[in-house]
Order: sequence, then structure tokens, then C-alpha cells
Amino acid sequence: MGFVLGWLPTMNEKESFGQISSKDFKIGDIVEWSIWDTQREKWKLQYGILMEVKNEIRVNRLVSIATVVPLQGPKTELEFFAMSLRIVSASEKEKTNR
Repeated sequence: MGFVLGWLPTMNEKESFGQISSKDFKIGDIVEWSIWDTQREKWKLQYGILMEVKNEIRVNRLVSIATVVPLQGPKTELEFFAMSLRIVSASEKEKTNR
């Protein structure tokens, strides 16, 4: 994107932080993230189903936020910074389109 002297792109014209990595996500994907287990002092993987990816302003910055329902424990929706998630299994709809 070129710039004109005195002109700056608006937030709507720039990609949000994390949007490039979130472009690979599809609703229904199984994703994973890590949490620190203080008792065992090691990282523990958690899994969930991706429900939504949206761009929001957080702390004055446009970021990609993913909503996930965990597969373990309470089925309460959780929000994550999209870059902190990894795809484990693509949704069935995505698999049939390949």
C-alpha cells in the first residue's frame, strides 16, 4: 500500500493484528491452545471448537479475537487472541472442499 504525504490509512484499511493467521480458521475447526499447569509445572494442551472469529478494538488496537467452546470441562465460550490458537482438525465442510 502506498502512502501520500500527510495521509495515513484508517483502521478499516489495515488488517487487524492476528488477521493473517486467523484467515486459515473456519467455523467448526477443532483448535488447541496451551495453559500452564502450576501443580505439574508444565504446559497442558486444551482443545475446543471454533465458533467465531471477529475483529475488535482492544486497548486501542484492532485485533482478531476467536470464540471457542472447550471440549473438556464447562461448555462456556472462551475468547482468545487468534494467534494463540492452532488448528488440530479442519471442519468437515473445509475437508470436502479440498
